Amino acid sequence: MYPIARPSKLYPARPLALTASTLAVIAAASLLNPAAGNAAEATDWPATAYRGSVNVVEGPDEDQQVIDGIAFVDEDQDSVQDGNERGLAGVTVSNGRDVTKTDSQGRYKLPAFDNMTVFVTQPRGYQVPVDEDNVAQFFYHHLPAGSPELRFGGIKPTGALPDQVNFPLAKSTLTQSPEQHCVIGGDVQTYDQDEVEYARSGAFADLAARKDYAGCGALFIGDVVGDDLSLYPQTRELSGMLNGPARFLPGNHDLDFDATSSEHTFDTYRANLGPEYYSYDAGKAHVVALNTVEFPTKLPAAKGDYTGSLDDRQLEWLRQDIAQVPENQLIVLAAHIPLLDYADQGSSKHQVEQVKEIYKILEGRKVVALGGHTHSIENLREGDSLAGWSEVFGVDALPFTHITAGAISGDWYSGRQTSEGYPLAYQRDGGLPGVLTLDIKNTEFQERFTVRGEDDSLQMSLGLNTPRYREWYAQNFANKGKAPEFTDPLTVSRDDLANTTWLTTNFWMGSTGSTVKVQIDGGQAVEAVRTQQMRGEGQVVGAEWSDPVAVQEQLVNGGSLADRMMHLWRLQLPSDLAAGEHTATVTSTDVYGRTFTETLTFQVAG
Repeated sequence: MYPIARPSKLYPARPLALTASTLAVIAAASLLNPAAGNAAEATDWPATAYRGSVNVVEGPDEDQQVIDGIAFVDEDQDSVQDGNERGLAGVTVSNGRDVTKTDSQGRYKLPAFDNMTVFVTQPRGYQVPVDEDNVAQFFYHHLPAGSPELRFGGIKPTGALPDQVNFPLAKSTLTQSPEQHCVIGGDVQTYDQDEVEYARSGAFADLAARKDYAGCGALFIGDVVGDDLSLYPQTRELSGMLNGPARFLPGNHDLDFDATSSEHTFDTYRANLGPEYYSYDAGKAHVVALNTVEFPTKLPAAKGDYTGSLDDRQLEWLRQDIAQVPENQLIVLAAHIPLLDYADQGSSKHQVEQVKEIYKILEGRKVVALGGHTHSIENLREGDSLAGWSEVFGVDALPFTHITAGAISGDWYSGRQTSEGYPLAYQRDGGLPGVLTLDIKNTEFQERFTVRGEDDSLQMSLGLNTPRYREWYAQNFANKGKAPEFTDPLTVSRDDLANTTWLTTNFWMGSTGSTVKVQIDGGQAVEAVRTQQMRGEGQVVGAEWSDPVAVQEQLVNGGSLADRMMHLWRLQLPSDLAAGEHTATVTSTDVYGRTFTETLTFQVAG
């Protein structure tokens, strides 16, 4: 098994080589990446956060067919419009189907109907209030009789339509800034209190130590819990650790499975965390949060009967929402089930049925799409192509970047327990648990993945794929979680060298346009070969395409199997390497020119 311990961390020490070119890259990257030296405005979030709520004026309203109210500048931050507080014109408000903008006095009117959620789109230069758990408050649910009887409660009766629903907004230099750092957290997916504690000591502790995302906040993109919706209060407690607003999206494990009609399948989620879909602005980014999980209309159904889809109401809302957005803004389209992804490229269930229609709505826009669900990290670039996308959806190439954000839970909190208090949890692609951040300057963005418990320098893992490893893999493929340990993974025999041994680099955020170069014993750098070219082929799967570092943990200690990924590079080791110790220095360069260097020491047996 690979060594993975270092003082207070999980991974071997890594040398830092700061050449002149590396320093130039760091200087350029610092324009977008606060971790590289240009930190965003630091704030004392607990002391300065705008805390409050939507102002619901008791009714009933005389006209129960129309919901109205005002969006106003809450100068004294008490959530109530005072006589000297002006309404704010041009603010987008929606009932989840229709979209309007406030008039010159900040007033809006929308058609009202049962089981709607009315919400405001936070405009640039303002922030909506957050509650004591940092959960953004920008919505009002209208369900007069409340949810039908549900195990986890659903929405309590709201009664008749109130007189007004008013949206307080506070001026914010944080959301006005063209520089934004948007945290995207995939699949927290806690099934019990132990897993809540894993999340607390992992990604949430990391986020509690950061102060760069107070403007854009953190968006958790579904599977917030793992079927047990009674854990939502614990999720809220975790969001209380953040230094910025928290927003959420529902996933397929956030459903009220006992609902008897599809319109109530997310009622408990909505009651605890907010709307199923919505949008907000930060800087020049317009973030669109979609619900891409559709459950059968004939209920009850089995837990796995969901599919990736948007219903007609949400699709109409998306058309109208995007139509309100100036063309000089970046669209950040976030969802649980990704529009398209690598892991499930041939599946109509785990990707979004209306993907081509969504592409049409976004045509001509600058867009990045984000997803979760697969418990893997994927950085798919414009022009990438896979056979499954073409065969299932008729999509021959991606029109813009799609990123699958990985999971805070990693591989469902599986695997060996670490000294830091959480399981290792290698994901399906061999990546480790963590969070994605979009670093945005105006409409330009760079993505970075931060491994739980680590800084941003850890971006890859190095291993050896030998004939002996592939034989062990084949012998234990059906014995996952119970396989004997693979001994001496960094020792290779002469026979193994003669029969193809690869040095593997799993560059987790690597993509089309990235490069990986290897120096053996300080010699000339040689470019490694990416195993999945993303040129219209199908997936390459199996031992020879796997990440041996992750697999040697997964087969022994449990979890998924990293037997396919779109970010693995291989270099065949020379067959004439001398007996003894050798060093491979690997430099990976991403599409932005950022370089990351790791070193692997291995032995050739005499």
